[in-house]
Amino acid sequence: MGTKTQPALDDISKRIIELLQEDGRRPYAEIGREVGLSEAATRQRVQRMTDAGTIQIVAVTDPLQLGFHRMSMIGIRVTGDPRAVAEQLTEITELAYVVVTLGSFDILVEAVCESDADLLELIATRIRTIPGIVHTESLLYAGLYKDLYNWGTR
Repeated sequence: MGTKTQPALDDISKRIIELLQEDGRRPYAEIGREVGLSEAATRQRVQRMTDAGTIQIVAVTDPLQLGFHRMSMIGIRVTGDPRAVAEQLTEITELAYVVVTLGSFDILVEAVCESDADLLELIATRIRTIPGIVHTESLLYAGLYKDLYNWGTR
């Protein structure tokens, strides 16, 4: 994601995104009818937005049902430029979310692990050993009450 500038989206592309946010498996023919395009034109628009990195179409899972019983948001403080550390953190597969912030933490990451032991191993040997990291604080998830991706477009 980073700081890439994406092309402006027209109202039709925005509506396509909103429909896919509601149901990522919605058929192109159905989307096309909704927005006034043919199935082929809709498929081409979705492909262009996917190729440009504007959208991703993925299966959103319930981590608990897949055996991932420990989720945590980890606040990280660094010395120097946090963007370089954030780039290194993106290589860690257990981190589902990496963002540079302008608050009391320089970086926030979301970890999805199988157990507390796996989370400890991740933090102690893979996160805290990255040069520039001076502090981590883990916020353990006690329950996931809302996790949506349908915030729409502007």
